[in-house]
Amino acid sequence: MSNSRAQVAGTFAQALRERAEQSPGSTAFRFIADDGSVEEITYAELDTRARAVATGLIETAATRTTPALLLFAPGLDYLAGLFGCFYAGVPAVPAFPPDPTRLARTLPRLAAIIEDAGSDIVLTTTDIRPLIEDWLKETLGRAPRVIATDLLKDEGGGLLPPIRQDSPALLQYTSGSTSLPRGVVLTHAQLMGNCREIARGFGMHSDSSGGLWLPPYHDMGLIGGILTPLFAGIPATLMSPVSFLRRPLSWLRMVSRYRSTITGGPNFAYELCLRRATDEEVEELDLSSIELTFTGAEPVRAETMRRFAERFGPCGFRAKSFYPCYGLAEATLFVTGGTPLDGWRSMPVASAPFESDGIARQAGPAEPSRMLVSSGRPGPDTRVLIVDPSTHEPLGSGRVGEIWVDSPSVASGYWQRTEESAATFGARTAAGDGSYLRTGDLGFSLDDELFVAGRIKDLIVINGRNYHPVDIEQSCENSVPGIRRNCGAAFSVEDEHLATERLVLVYEIDPGAERPYQEVIDGIRRAVSINFSVPPYAVVLIPPRAIHKTSSGKVQRWMVRRGFLAGEFEELARWEAPVHGQSRTPQAT
Repeated sequence: MSNSRAQVAGTFAQALRERAEQSPGSTAFRFIADDGSVEEITYAELDTRARAVATGLIETAATRTTPALLLFAPGLDYLAGLFGCFYAGVPAVPAFPPDPTRLARTLPRLAAIIEDAGSDIVLTTTDIRPLIEDWLKETLGRAPRVIATDLLKDEGGGLLPPIRQDSPALLQYTSGSTSLPRGVVLTHAQLMGNCREIARGFGMHSDSSGGLWLPPYHDMGLIGGILTPLFAGIPATLMSPVSFLRRPLSWLRMVSRYRSTITGGPNFAYELCLRRATDEEVEELDLSSIELTFTGAEPVRAETMRRFAERFGPCGFRAKSFYPCYGLAEATLFVTGGTPLDGWRSMPVASAPFESDGIARQAGPAEPSRMLVSSGRPGPDTRVLIVDPSTHEPLGSGRVGEIWVDSPSVASGYWQRTEESAATFGARTAAGDGSYLRTGDLGFSLDDELFVAGRIKDLIVINGRNYHPVDIEQSCENSVPGIRRNCGAAFSVEDEHLATERLVLVYEIDPGAERPYQEVIDGIRRAVSINFSVPPYAVVLIPPRAIHKTSSGKVQRWMVRRGFLAGEFEELARWEAPVHGQSRTPQAT
């Protein structure tokens, strides 16, 4: 990394103080609100506001070991609260604030986080405070102290405590894509180390700048979008994820206006822009400043990158700026990535040996295949191993197994879950080599590059063959008009009468397509049967925004499966295969 200013001290409390001393008037962050208004904060101003929050925390907290819950809308108040926790030495628990329009869906996750973390202090703002105080009393049976940080005077405060690098800095709650969220314990050293890896991998330099819309509460948006820019000493322009979801092109307009060099997001973000962009909007953009466009957090699709580069190439976007990468909360964030401005590598993998034997080889010209994208290589301090998840034997090149990671950035464990932490973070190979982080992800290595295939818990096994739900979903979305992209789930259920697993698909309908429901169902059945030779057991169509997703936009297949079995969805249409002349109801396992 060519930016010498990035060689900062060992905690983010020290890092911000150094930035405030060395570059007090330089812009640290810029935030674009939903109404288009822009706020900026310098390193010195952020330092002052963080000190005020830290002083309030120290005066209120019974102990510095009890985490503080952060309930802020995206913006500068959130940044002050986050760094205030770092200054005070109190572990921060960033979380989405409750959405008044969707309380039934947002409050249960929030309640689970509060109970798990055991927080007795909540940091928020005056506008959110009334909404949560009564709810906290009713839900928890206790009343955590709620501090409105925007009422604290920006006067700094007295002496701040020294912070140990190995002390917990924050609890990063997992997205919950395959289970309930768990608090990943990250120390100051782990955060700093991973930001160093990201800055190196992204090739950050003194003229770099970030432009991001991602939720600021965990991994990609928090570590990648907030902490890494401060670590590297580069400015970052941020916007609300709600603004992006409402107006996807506002992301690209932000990048265009502020000449951001680094940006990115999950695959669905690029799909949203492709769906919503008009020719007039594209003509107004100038994306020539972009040097790196990362894509990760969910399956990376070569076709999406190709179409995005083709659509936005006329306004300066370079296809070679795409940077597929792999990471997870349990490793802080970043694990593998490519080389900046080197483009991406994709490979058509022959379907038959991949599904039956877990062997990844390049498909022949007429051979059925699935396209996989390389997520690059690990950094110099990281080791990635592909392991048989049952025997713990390391596997050779081109063999599909569980991805294991050894890195200084691997988290300390899950908050107050000793046994689960030991099983996940202390894995050893059959020969006793370790300890490794078990990611729960499937993949293979080829030419020292990592290819991610899916999640173990999501894997569908029918008649001895392995099917990855993302492949089935992608096949449907690419060939069936009338369903919403990234808004469906493929999963299996047990048929107790046949003692076998059966395939189910649940999809949100696209109201703009105006296609008959039966035609959509027939299209899904046809796509799955032709491409995978597996006849679906059931296909269900549901209304828009009904599918279960994590706070970062990942489909929660386990929740969709549970909702299907419990009959919780408002079904617009349903097809179910007859079994021996009558329909069967699949059972939960």
